[in-house]
Amino acid sequence: MPFANLIVAWQKSHGRHHLPWQNTRNAYKVWLSEIMLQQTQVVTVIPYYERFLATFPTIHHLAAAAQDDVLALWAGLGYYARARNLHKCAQTVVAQWEGEFPRQAQDIMSLPGIGKSTAHAIAAFCFGAKTPIMDGNVKRIFTRYYGIEGQTNKREIENRLWKQAHENIEQADKNLDMPAYTQGQMDLGATVCTRSKPKCDACPLQSSCYAYRENRQAELPTPKIKKTIPVRSVNMLVLQHQDRILVQQRPEQGIWGGLWSLPEFHNEQELQSLQNDWQQAQQSALKLAAFEHVFTHFRLHIQPYWLTCTHLPLREESSNSRKHQWLPLDQLETTALPAPILKLLQGLHQFSGTVDLLGS
Repeated sequence: MPFANLIVAWQKSHGRHHLPWQNTRNAYKVWLSEIMLQQTQVVTVIPYYERFLATFPTIHHLAAAAQDDVLALWAGLGYYARARNLHKCAQTVVAQWEGEFPRQAQDIMSLPGIGKSTAHAIAAFCFGAKTPIMDGNVKRIFTRYYGIEGQTNKREIENRLWKQAHENIEQADKNLDMPAYTQGQMDLGATVCTRSKPKCDACPLQSSCYAYRENRQAELPTPKIKKTIPVRSVNMLVLQHQDRILVQQRPEQGIWGGLWSLPEFHNEQELQSLQNDWQQAQQSALKLAAFEHVFTHFRLHIQPYWLTCTHLPLREESSNSRKHQWLPLDQLETTALPAPILKLLQGLHQFSGTVDLLGS
């Protein structure tokens, strides 16, 4: 039986059928799940996916929303460029495609934030197009089954994987169930052909698998070369007035793009400037317990300081022209805050007024 047909047969009897984005050809719902599942585990995505659809049930609702509202629902899911592109993509589909996703993978790829594999997945799931996908699960299956060595993010290896993916579809039965085949590859990689301790005895590809035959499951895919992760440091000021915290909106580019975070400073002079901006009485900021947040390419060492403000400043803007607001502590969970900043402020809210519990 051809490779693709083996996957389909396995998926229909052993694959996942309970996920909230399955059993639909609604391109909006499929697209949303595909974007959320990038770099994120299914168990983490499910509650976000359900809340997102409850708030934005159609692509028209999402396109009409404010970016702050979109980012607030995304907060904690990470990789925030996905949320900004999601919003832009919805607006593009509504403005240029009358609210309906294009049916061809090439047209789908032209939309903001949608790469080749995601475009092919939407075309396959929603329109039955005979287009292969190539996510992390598929790369792992292919490299083990076909014995393909080399870094999968290198162009030469990636081209070889895509070529194999197209050949698998060409060699399959003409009536190949593309949604089942596409889902089956994802399911097999997520539940059987896993990174560590793959369940080879439950795999429909075992009899012809190179890695199983040569006992090389742990060596394929070829491990990426580990790089030393640099550490960056930043000081943040928690400026509190009664039950409100001063937050600033971050630039679109860079980490936490478009989210609300705390004012940052590098030295005592910049801290003094912040205090002057907000008409703060001359007093020492309390140094709180430092912590780290790990990103894909670096670790961020965050040193927070806490300072109370006896009155709200008269000026609408500080010398820092970035958009700001005094955020009520009871609105933390509904504001687009980065996860580590949310956790810090939740702790402040819980123990507000008890300095010893704030890390002193």
